[in-house]
Amino acid sequence: MPKESSSPEPGSLVRAGAPAAQGSLFGEILDWMLAPLLLIWPISVALTWLVAQGIASRPYDRELGEMARSLGLQVAAESAPTKGRDRYALAPEAAALLRADASDTVFYQVLGLRGELLSGDATLPVPTEEAPIVPWELHFRDDEVGTDAVRVAYLWIAPEGQAGSTKTMLVQVAETLGKRARLTNEIIKGVILPQFVILPLAVLLVWLALARGISPLNELQRRIRSRESSDLSPIDEQRVPDEVAPLVQAINDLLARLDSSMSRQKHFLADAAHQLKTPLAGLRTQAELIQREIDAGRASPEEMKRSLAQIARASERAAHMVNQLLAMARAEDAEQALKREPVNLAEIAIDTVRDFVPRALERRIDLGYDGVVPDDSRLRVNGQPVLIGELIRNLVDNALLYTPAGGLVTVRVVEDPFGQVVVLQVEDTGPGIAPAERDKVFQPFYRSLGSGVEGSGLGLAIVQEIVQQHEAELTLDDTRLRRAAGGESPDGQGPGARFTIRFPASTSGLSAS
Repeated sequence: MPKESSSPEPGSLVRAGAPAAQGSLFGEILDWMLAPLLLIWPISVALTWLVAQGIASRPYDRELGEMARSLGLQVAAESAPTKGRDRYALAPEAAALLRADASDTVFYQVLGLRGELLSGDATLPVPTEEAPIVPWELHFRDDEVGTDAVRVAYLWIAPEGQAGSTKTMLVQVAETLGKRARLTNEIIKGVILPQFVILPLAVLLVWLALARGISPLNELQRRIRSRESSDLSPIDEQRVPDEVAPLVQAINDLLARLDSSMSRQKHFLADAAHQLKTPLAGLRTQAELIQREIDAGRASPEEMKRSLAQIARASERAAHMVNQLLAMARAEDAEQALKREPVNLAEIAIDTVRDFVPRALERRIDLGYDGVVPDDSRLRVNGQPVLIGELIRNLVDNALLYTPAGGLVTVRVVEDPFGQVVVLQVEDTGPGIAPAERDKVFQPFYRSLGSGVEGSGLGLAIVQEIVQQHEAELTLDDTRLRRAAGGESPDGQGPGARFTIRFPASTSGLSAS
């Protein structure tokens, strides 16, 4: 595991075979800046060598070309047809002057109209290219004389008195490459040697520039590390570089959401502790009361039975509260919500209604299911079966709590093919929910005043959380169930409440239809 460092490690190049891990941003940038520089440097040396060769050759080529042209003029001036080939032989002084070079060896050659050697060195090769011959046009080539590499300047000349003839004479002057090589080396040394000083200096300047440029990140890191764990205030975006501003904005957004989540959790825990305090206090009070009565010898069987019944109700309320808190925690678990699969909404609804039938009979409430048969594949939705079952259970439990004896509670599952949704409805004939309170009833621990119903106040909050995690749509309105012709509810029941949830239909269910 790499050791965490509070400051960037300067310029550590990536080693071959090292494990793939996120390293220092400073080192990453430095690597990407130095790697091209180190790659370009040998290319620069090679290009410098090629350019230096051209620079060193040009002045010596001009000098060599002038020698060849002067020799050609001298040969062409010998127009008297006497003495055969000896008339083209250079005077000893001219030949000595032509060869006077302390560094290189100079060769010359004069070939006659038929290609015969008239003067000079027979070992100097003749041109091999088959380009058109243009008299007095100077050419250069690289060649060899024996084991020596030479640079050759040559031209074809038409002797005086031979105007109109297609025959020409060849004049060549060659010299070895000693002076050129030395000049090339001097140019390369003059260019490359300063680079050995400039390159380390450039690396140092790059390192300093990166250290200077990345210092705001170090300052930002120091400010974040120095914060208290409870400090979720946003980071000052004015003191960060523009390139890092989007990252700081994302962190601030995360901090805001985290602060909101922690505030909700603190509020929820405070409310939960307050709600649990009442039944637990009741349990303790009843236990202490019956214990004093027993100690005083005044405890009659009826009083003990009444106290035990109150203890049972208080423990039931506490157990129900704990179960609802666990259900709320399960509904808020994002990992649990991600485990989705195609589920049949009608099957879960029917199973839930069946579980609540004994309770409905005890309260003399008509509880039933009114919907499509559960084997219809069009009723499938993508969801978490446990959470969806918890949602329906809380809706039915809420309806049974608020519906008086003789009332009606109906669970319905239908398909909406046009909206590509599966609709779940739970409606009752209870007192209903006033429009002003319809948004508040989904808040944890909220209960309508004057309802006279004891509950945890968490059921609808759990429903809201599960609906949001399944990307469904929840609406709440009045029930219009079995209305009489005069507009009154049967048996004088209230307007009731109807919860409608629209789940996105499963794609497999749509294709099956």
